[in-house]
Amino acid sequence: MTTTSRADLRQVLRTSRRLITSLQEANGAYPASPSFSAYRGYCWLRDGAFIADGASAAGEVASATAFFDWCQTVIVRYEERIRAVVAAEAAGDPLPDAQMLPARFTFDGRLGRDDWWDFQLDGYGTWMWAAAEHARRHGLDATRWRRGAELTVDYLASSWRRPCYDWWEEHDEHVHVSTLGCIAAGLSAAADSDLVGADRRETARRTAGEVAEVITTDGVTGGHLIKWIGDDALDGSLSSLVAPLRVIPADTGLARVTLDALERDLCVEDGVYRFAADTFFGGGRWPLLSCFLGLARAAQGDRRRARALLDWAVAAADADGVLPEQVDGHLLAPDRRQEWLDRWGPVASPLLWSHAMILRLAVELGVPGEVGEPTDDHRISDNEGTQRA
Repeated sequence: MTTTSRADLRQVLRTSRRLITSLQEANGAYPASPSFSAYRGYCWLRDGAFIADGASAAGEVASATAFFDWCQTVIVRYEERIRAVVAAEAAGDPLPDAQMLPARFTFDGRLGRDDWWDFQLDGYGTWMWAAAEHARRHGLDATRWRRGAELTVDYLASSWRRPCYDWWEEHDEHVHVSTLGCIAAGLSAAADSDLVGADRRETARRTAGEVAEVITTDGVTGGHLIKWIGDDALDGSLSSLVAPLRVIPADTGLARVTLDALERDLCVEDGVYRFAADTFFGGGRWPLLSCFLGLARAAQGDRRRARALLDWAVAAADADGVLPEQVDGHLLAPDRRQEWLDRWGPVASPLLWSHAMILRLAVELGVPGEVGEPTDDHRISDNEGTQRA
């Protein structure tokens, strides 16, 4: 299926801002999707960080600030667990995965009670990267998140080499290049900002360099980045390492070959798949991944290609401007779609991460209209949470 626009860009941008700010919890947590059965009641550090970055870029300063306040609160709550992880690693007796920090928390910052593919490291790097970007973009004092960031640096510096689940909560037996990219971006951001003090700054900078070295050596096959170390497969999330994370400079051969490979192998009619073996809801194309690829192409100076990718993502919206997690049509595994419908119901919609990436790419391309200017509602003070619409 080729997506057909049922809502124009301006409408989708308005809807995106409204959903992100109105669905945000009073304490700053963002729901991944308010109605999807498997996501309801949880906030992911990774999803939330990219949502906050999109909101921040679009001028929703208070909303993004509240999310990073939530991250700090959650991480400090589990300070003793982090210290136990660091101590066990230093002693050469790492804790089992079940005792590591999870990818998602309940809105009140607690551990979930249902089974999930929880041990993921990417979100811990991503929240620091996004917080530093937010502070830089709006001239804010990043030291308000210092305690949480310093604990995060300790956690990542001790454990970044461990295999864990990827962005898609799969394959915990591997070390994933996109996960390493998030870690490197977060540690670099911490080292280059006021997120951490001088003692942690050197740790963050050194570790970021070590992670980047692994990415550009073990994480490359055939001249392009790979899904996980030890294979030659691609993943749609890899474009994020070019932009917005800027782990791989956009003008390098590694960036060019990687993006060209993604276009060739994982992109159909401007819609981007997660990976070639994807069977989730039949293996559809994800608007947010088209936006990541668009950001990477824009970083290379190809704004026309970036705009085409944005237009495809916008065309995935319904008549109300609401964006799903993935779209039907050109499914990789159509025979597997029904089992997921039976298990969890329809595809998640709205997915706030999709809406955030639309905003982020639109801002990058200078699209006029509903992005780039603060709104009059959903404003908060430094010490307050966001207000529900």
